Amino acid sequence: MNVQKPRTRIQKKNRRAILDAALDVFSAHGFRGATLDRIAEAAGLSKPNLLYYFPSKEAIHVALLSQLMDTWLDPLRELDPGGEPVAELLGYVRRKLQMSRDFPRESRLFANEILQGAPRIGPALETELKDLVDEKAAVIRGWVEAGRIAPVDPHHLIFSVWALTQHYADFDVQVRAVLGAARDPLDEAERFLDTLFARLVTP
Repeated sequence: MNVQKPRTRIQKKNRRAILDAALDVFSAHGFRGATLDRIAEAAGLSKPNLLYYFPSKEAIHVALLSQLMDTWLDPLRELDPGGEPVAELLGYVRRKLQMSRDFPRESRLFANEILQGAPRIGPALETELKDLVDEKAAVIRGWVEAGRIAPVDPHHLIFSVWALTQHYADFDVQVRAVLGAARDPLDEAERFLDTLFARLVTP
């Protein structure tokens, strides 16, 4: 039985540098436009050194997506079936919007993977993501049936939250071009989305 040796401090540092550099490169150029040379240069490493840690561009991409999936699902996991429904839903919207502020590169990485047909995370979408969405959709459906929120389709409500929050990360350049440099899109978006979703779900 082979026991993997723990990584040294330098190995951990280099691995983090590679993943952070790759996140920049993949989010800017997509999977097809990214190259190992670009990633190595951004990480401050030689290409042979990079290949010591990851055997291929795809291996780096998969590592990033695997880490991202957990982070991506956390805001929905926090939706509390025992909480006040309107407050829980508005809290979910705010958490997703905060992710667009804190993790814009990750959002674009995820969007690029989906636009390519999810070749590397398709199984996770059909299992981990689907299971969680179905679980929370059942909670929302229960709130509707109890008259605690207005009648809405639970799955499409969740899709709408994704679309209206992730837009501010994935289309940041377009949003800022329209609004101008003096305005903070995400501060304005939070106020707008609070009003929009409160009106949508308040019974």
